[in-house]
Amino acid sequence: MGQITVKGNVAPGLESLRQLFERRMNELWEDNAQLCVYVGDEKVVDLTASTSDRFSADSIINVFSSGKNFESIAMATLVSRGLLDYNARVADYWPEFSQQGKHELTIAELMRHEAGLAAFNISINPSDLVTERIKQNSIGRIIEEHPQKYQKGEDKREYHAISRGWIINEVFRRIEPTGRTISEFLRVDLSPKLDADVIVGIKESDRSRITPLRPLGIKRQILESLKPRFMNRGVNDNFLQLSGKMLRMAPSASKSTTIGTPPPFAGFRMDIGLFNDPAIAMGETSSANAHCSARGLARVAAMMAQRGKLDGQTFLTEEAWTALHAEPMTSNMGLKTIFTQGGVALFHLPPDAGVLDKGLNRGREGFYGWMGFGGSLFQWHPEKKIGFAFVPTSLHTTDFMNERGKAFQAELLKLI
Repeated sequence: MGQITVKGNVAPGLESLRQLFERRMNELWEDNAQLCVYVGDEKVVDLTASTSDRFSADSIINVFSSGKNFESIAMATLVSRGLLDYNARVADYWPEFSQQGKHELTIAELMRHEAGLAAFNISINPSDLVTERIKQNSIGRIIEEHPQKYQKGEDKREYHAISRGWIINEVFRRIEPTGRTISEFLRVDLSPKLDADVIVGIKESDRSRITPLRPLGIKRQILESLKPRFMNRGVNDNFLQLSGKMLRMAPSASKSTTIGTPPPFAGFRMDIGLFNDPAIAMGETSSANAHCSARGLARVAAMMAQRGKLDGQTFLTEEAWTALHAEPMTSNMGLKTIFTQGGVALFHLPPDAGVLDKGLNRGREGFYGWMGFGGSLFQWHPEKKIGFAFVPTSLHTTDFMNERGKAFQAELLKLI
């Protein structure tokens, strides 16, 4: 995709990580990427790769579902203040939510993608997702009146790819004493105090700092997977590996309750490029449109890796941090996933691991957090006190478990 230039620094002892980053950035189809890592309070990796001088470590990019971690952190701050119990029902804080039989749903179930609201039966007008309209209950009203729908079978867990953030935002603003949304919490509280460039719902002044996403076509990725590695294959998996993963994921995908539902945003067909549109980017869709730099994400991850503390400041109480990471439960979500009651995944390789389990977990054991469609990673490792962030602008949509970024996590675990 053009000659890649790598800039930045790594701490002594991590030179092999820089070498791996340089090699992978030039081997795979990449145009811009950021990699930032903290160990404790120290930033030990701060690298960028780019084909353009316009891209820097301070550029912000849409990180898709990596933004789901902000939902979990925002809710945990309510636990810190004694305002939220994960075992309580959503309707205890939001009585109108109980309509259509939703009265028994707990906060923990919502956080674990078990709400039965993976997709709405109506498209959302992007103008209703700006903060002012959210506070007028434009989205809340739709959720209140919406029925649940679960997949057939025993697994209640289904990935709430976009809707989880809309629902959690409504819960958060009803409990937060000043009525703030998650976007306002990040702008007013978390971002300035942590000195972390992380945004949900961009402002006009943010637009010039955004580097747009560049999705790679599915057909192009499949054709590229036919190449052997020695011919400079530009995607992570070869054709057999990719086909095997797709076949294993197909049965769960065929049962999805999202099949046949309207597109999430009114006036837009479901296409990844729509997330570059200012009308979408300016709304509060924390599950799919957080705009961040790897430096910003790594700062937040460093705080989480140190149990809610960074640079002498406390952002979460010990009790709240522990509660967020407590009660990990395994269930099938297309992939076998382990989610805590606070809504973050724990990565752990089981003894009977299959191909998908290995793709998701091997090389990032002990990390918590989540990842974004096509590439981004925003995770933390409490045992080793690692805060990790990888943010590319080239979207490899067939890299289902974000394994090209996982290569850097695996190298880190060898070195730290």
